[in-house]
Amino acid sequence: MENFKIPTIVKWAGGKKQLIEQLKEFFPEKIDRYFEPFVGGGAVLFYVLQNFNPKETVISDINEELINCYKVIKYNVEDLILKLQFHRKHHSKDYYYNIRELKPEILSDIERASRTIYLNKTCFNGLYRVNSRGQFNVPIGSYKNPQIFSEQELRFISKLLKNVKIKVMSFEKILDFVKQEDFVYFDPPYYPLEKGKSFTSYTKEKFLEKEQEKLKEIFKELNKKRCNVMLSNSDTIFIKNLYKEFNINIVKANRMINCDATKRGKINEIIITNYLIQERLAPIILRN
Repeated sequence: MENFKIPTIVKWAGGKKQLIEQLKEFFPEKIDRYFEPFVGGGAVLFYVLQNFNPKETVISDINEELINCYKVIKYNVEDLILKLQFHRKHHSKDYYYNIRELKPEILSDIERASRTIYLNKTCFNGLYRVNSRGQFNVPIGSYKNPQIFSEQELRFISKLLKNVKIKVMSFEKILDFVKQEDFVYFDPPYYPLEKGKSFTSYTKEKFLEKEQEKLKEIFKELNKKRCNVMLSNSDTIFIKNLYKEFNINIVKANRMINCDATKRGKINEIIITNYLIQERLAPIILRN
């Protein structure tokens, strides 16, 4: 069972599209109910939807602008396409900064979504970063002719999202929704490889040691509920110690977002599961 296309709605630091060939080896044999509390660009979501056809899917994030994009693509894709066509037609440096200065709270949902996608596809390195006030603050990128979007892909995503539940929700609330044998995939902001080099500004809230430790506790609670849980993170001593009682595997990723081009390239990331990959059909042995 192979996917024929893995779309994403935005460029996302740590996006998993490039890793799907490696990640698919870690998915459970069967997925009836799928939950993704840090949905990001959606690569894993769209792979799961196409290849496992879960009976129920719930995606969530605390980034309201991102979740609004998913909802607008699901319910109003044609109106969104018209707005994005306008952005593409008028794209320039001045236009970019004018759109960046708009306050999302005064815009309609469709205008907010088109703004988010336009800025994401034309900003420097496809970053999504906000300041302490929650304002998007990435400078314009140096693209000669940015495509910004594909009508065909947006319509395809809209169809994939038809039966997906989409929520603005913090990750710990997942405990209120899951039950035994559900599959939960966590792709949180990664713990920094170097001290002071964190990139966690997807929202105005930070995601550092305290938040990573809280996520580990949620992972343990899901394990007690006998869910299948999988988590991606950076290959660091802190993270490996945090999850030392679970299964830790290494994958190779391309680091593309770094202001220093010499520091882009292959890097280790870790995949943590509470089930054994080589014994997918056997009972899960890590649970008490």
